[in-house]
Amino acid sequence: MNKNKIINDPVYGFISIKTDLIFDLIEHPYFQRLRYIKQLGMTHLVYPGALHTRFHHALGAMHLMQLAVEHLQTKGHVITPEEEEAACIAILLHDIGHGPFSHALEHSLVQNVSHERISRLFMSRLNQEFHGRLDMALDIFNNNYPKKFLSQLISGQLDLDRLDYLNRDSFFSGVTEGMVSSDRIIKLLNVKDGSLVVEEKGIYSIEKFLIARRLMYWQVYLHKTVVAAEQLLVKILKRARALAKADVKLFATPALSHFLYHDILADDFTKDSEHLSFFAKLDDHDMMAAVKVWQNHDDFILSTLCKNLIQRNLYKVEIDNSLPDAAKVAKIKAHIIAKLAISDEESEYFIFSDTINNMAYKVGSGSIKVLLKSGQIEDIAAVSDNSNLEALSKVVTKISFVI
Repeated sequence: MNKNKIINDPVYGFISIKTDLIFDLIEHPYFQRLRYIKQLGMTHLVYPGALHTRFHHALGAMHLMQLAVEHLQTKGHVITPEEEEAACIAILLHDIGHGPFSHALEHSLVQNVSHERISRLFMSRLNQEFHGRLDMALDIFNNNYPKKFLSQLISGQLDLDRLDYLNRDSFFSGVTEGMVSSDRIIKLLNVKDGSLVVEEKGIYSIEKFLIARRLMYWQVYLHKTVVAAEQLLVKILKRARALAKADVKLFATPALSHFLYHDILADDFTKDSEHLSFFAKLDDHDMMAAVKVWQNHDDFILSTLCKNLIQRNLYKVEIDNSLPDAAKVAKIKAHIIAKLAISDEESEYFIFSDTINNMAYKVGSGSIKVLLKSGQIEDIAAVSDNSNLEALSKVVTKISFVI
């Protein structure tokens, strides 16, 4: 069977699958599951076109890795075919641990276990299935490989993951502020003292990249209606888990039922392979099928929350730099309790506050380094003449008041 395939991608055109191993990994059920997990969770309720998946993103990131390796090789840096394949595998599988609705439910289904940790578990299991052929990819993914720049291409403040998701999310959402010149940035990447750097003439492209990232967070990822939809989904799962703990019977697929009726901690997830097997069968469809059925559940709170999500009757969100007025909150809370005939404790499903953070660039460890014409290496924030970069390096925390 010929496994050297090409895929038609709306963002980059043709993406090549260059090796048999990469083809076999893409065909594996663990990776195919990403077809059924949306890249942007509930964002399509604001931007109707944002229905692309983690599968799209993983292939796009792999394509950018292929381009980056080719350009670094033309600059005299030795990257063997084995290292190129391993780097492509590492970035292809970097998001394989995402669960339904990605970040919205990341710590809701499995307590205190990040998608990065689950990705490592999936990669380790795949490595066993493929008889150790992912050893180098795992070392690169875990930043244990001697050529550190390969790991920096996967996880850093100027990695190929971010370059792809900014352009891809911008393309599908229609928010043009997120578009960056990934091709130019990749052409201007270099390696100095074993670390990834950007050549000096790429400073303005990096500035644009950082500003685009900040704008995409406020306009797309942290859009108040997106926040409202994701919070509603979190509350639905919280209520379902509370009912499950009380031994209330809930409709759920076997995979979702496993996580509803078991409290699975980080250590449990790592030690018991059964949890990973159930997780490998879990995607957005499991969650939405349950939400549709739960609309008719006897529990008033669960059914109300589910109806609100299906009918797009979302929370009303106010985002401010300070805490909401306590008297205003108390008045609205009392009104909700009386109108819905629920308890004070149950009102937390309908009125609550949370914080949202946005920091486009972090100065210090892992920062973006610029290779000057003199041969010196400086932080992008130090050599840029854009005063906005200083602001981009500050964490902006806002309070979201949800009704």
